[in-house]
Amino acid sequence: MPEEQHFKLSIEGMSCASCVGRVDRALAALPGVSGVSVNLASETAQLDLDDGARLADVVSTLDGLGYPARRAAVTLSIASMSCASCVGRVDKALAAVPGVLEVNVNLASETATIAYLDGAVTPGALIAASAAAGYPAELAQATQSEDRAARKDAEARETARRTILAGVLALPVFLMEMGGHLIPGVHAFIGQTIGHQASWLIQFALTTAVLAGPGRGFYAKGLPALLRGAPDMNSLVAVGTGAAYAYSVVATFLPALMPAEVRAVYFEAAAVIVVLILLGRFLEARAKGRTGAAIQTLLGLQARTARAIRDGEPVEVPLEALRTGDILIVRPGERIAVDGEVTEGASHVDESMITGEPVPVAKAPGDQVTGGTVNGAGSFRFRATRVGADTTLSQIIRMVEEAQGAKLPIQGLVDRITLWFVPAVMSAAALTVLVWLVLGPSPALSLALVAGVSVLIIACPCAMGLATPTSIMVGTGRAAEMGVLFRKGDALQQLASVDVVALDKTGTVTEGRPALTDLVLADGFARDEVLGLVAAVEEQSEHPIAEAIVRAARAAGAPRRAAAGFASLTGFGVRATVDGRDVLIGADRLMAREGLEPGALAAHEADLAARGRTALYAAVDGRVAAVIAVADPVKPASAAAIAALHAQGLKVAMITGDKRETAEAIARETGIDHVVAGVLPDGKVAALDELRGGGLTLAFVGDGINDAPALAHADVGIAIGTGTDVAIESADVVLMSGDLRGVVNAFEVSRHTMRNIRQNLFWAFGYNTALIPVAAGVLYPAFGVLLSPVLAAGAMALSSVFVLTNALRLRRVRPPMDERAAPNPAMTAPAPAPAE
Repeated sequence: MPEEQHFKLSIEGMSCASCVGRVDRALAALPGVSGVSVNLASETAQLDLDDGARLADVVSTLDGLGYPARRAAVTLSIASMSCASCVGRVDKALAAVPGVLEVNVNLASETATIAYLDGAVTPGALIAASAAAGYPAELAQATQSEDRAARKDAEARETARRTILAGVLALPVFLMEMGGHLIPGVHAFIGQTIGHQASWLIQFALTTAVLAGPGRGFYAKGLPALLRGAPDMNSLVAVGTGAAYAYSVVATFLPALMPAEVRAVYFEAAAVIVVLILLGRFLEARAKGRTGAAIQTLLGLQARTARAIRDGEPVEVPLEALRTGDILIVRPGERIAVDGEVTEGASHVDESMITGEPVPVAKAPGDQVTGGTVNGAGSFRFRATRVGADTTLSQIIRMVEEAQGAKLPIQGLVDRITLWFVPAVMSAAALTVLVWLVLGPSPALSLALVAGVSVLIIACPCAMGLATPTSIMVGTGRAAEMGVLFRKGDALQQLASVDVVALDKTGTVTEGRPALTDLVLADGFARDEVLGLVAAVEEQSEHPIAEAIVRAARAAGAPRRAAAGFASLTGFGVRATVDGRDVLIGADRLMAREGLEPGALAAHEADLAARGRTALYAAVDGRVAAVIAVADPVKPASAAAIAALHAQGLKVAMITGDKRETAEAIARETGIDHVVAGVLPDGKVAALDELRGGGLTLAFVGDGINDAPALAHADVGIAIGTGTDVAIESADVVLMSGDLRGVVNAFEVSRHTMRNIRQNLFWAFGYNTALIPVAAGVLYPAFGVLLSPVLAAGAMALSSVFVLTNALRLRRVRPPMDERAAPNPAMTAPAPAPAE
């Protein structure tokens, strides 16, 4: 059975929440499709397919809906082709890549031109597919769609041009028709000069130019959607402006069909509505481009080319053409292109974009380097170990993109409402016209038209569709700049409702690098003898405590011995034979299991544990020989971070395999509320269930490696201190740095973002709830007030701009605990003041 594959497609034509709902439902209904998430702000759809071949059905469905997947193209230079069969093999290999639409391989020019779905496949994947078929390829010419910010910038420029043109054409129409309402005498002046009929003809010509030119898109998209029975925002604008225009045309050219009292024109309404909605879309496009600023910052960290050794000579190679195993040269001050291992030379590398630490890290042969980091003054060569989508930086970008395109549970409310919203608005507009015609005062037809058009225009559901995704995009982007990566979008919402934060101890609260502090001997044993025996056994173990004992033995010059028959007793300790002597090392529960009495050493063990030490016994030939104490120092930021979590109203617990006395000592030092001690490695899940009692929501913070079951079992799993190992499937949130300050920042971003989403939804729904009745004329009987379609268009455009502007405030959220000892210009956005 084919493996399930994840795809991200860039969608054209979505303009409101109804569009999103329509695309979402259509894709979710396809066989083999799951995990659909459609995002208006990023104009993308993410989905999982049980078979990549089903992507063709997805594309066909999107085309049929009128929301096609965006296409892109690239040209590759193909090496080693010598005949028609080579062409066929390259063609077949490239066409087999899911997301490729068309392949044209040319033997004469040794090139392949590929049309593909933007977002579903990358040029790097195409190069890899060609190389896997035995035909090395490199990027020759790219005509890919621009990145999202550039595309939005181009869209904003095009919309600005259309808005200016529409404004120039609509201004005379507005002045001729509305001038009399604003300036006394204008109406009479027009009648005495060119005449009102000539004025209407001029307005007709100018308005026709507006609707056929800058406003043509509303009709080209809205009317087909209406005919398909799936009206969207464009349909509302098209019907509203079309009704005002058609009414005016009849009044101008066929006046005999209308009673004299209702003979009027509304050309200015149709023209100005188009201008105002285009203006709103221009502001939207600009704001949408800014919502993806974090992704652009991350993309800016990628090198564009690298100096690779090819045929013994250094050659400048595009990033997409790099392959695993390539030897790359890094010169002073250059950005490292991909992940790899140093083979020659030495330098210091600024890794702050990954770890948050501003101090450059020394690199020598054998050390790992990460793509996107910056070399210092030295020069070195390294072997590429991860390229393309496998690099750390690419994984980070992918995480942020997926989180930004995520669909939060709160979005379900929006989807349910917008499912029937546009049809309901059109029905409300029709009912409004009918009520005015039946019950309205004279001129009822004119008043009915004004009210109906106002309802259609003011109720466009743009703000509803933008309310949640824009906040998610900006919030997760700002979190990434703080070193907090939301792997799963719903964690952004869940984190805001967490009651208890459970912390793993080793490597999370503490440094995870213990040191030997005490060695208390039983009578008849010598220090060097015991330390040598214990170190020989622990040298076979990879546990941090074992490493601490071995380091201490070497520093003390204890004789080195060889151990045989090593066995790890999970949850208890270790055992081996050294120079024919049976050596056992472990906690008091191991001594009890073996029936060994610690005697006077028990009091020393209890005292050491009470002082926060991890105390172990060592037994030699069936007799307890010593108590060994190891201390794992608390990280400098732990106490302050836990205090900050308390300030946010959270309870903090710690789960550890240490004895309760040791754990309680650390808890007192750091201010932890509750301790679960003596937990075996497989007991953390049960400990979480115990903490969750009473229906509390729980977040678990661990190192993301040995805590995988607990991270997956918690309501929100937070992996801390992962550095370059960002691909952690069990965690919901990944922190790039190594201490608890990132946890505080994650909670801060989550709460700000959810508050921002609620504000946006309140505005979007409150706006429509309040103004649709006003547009329909509910105030007319009491106050004689009837909302003008022009004002309705202005209010509609303003609602979307408000939602976007409010979401952009999240870019100013300040981390309550700055993880960086020094500012990092590459990843830190300007933040003059908190957003809330």
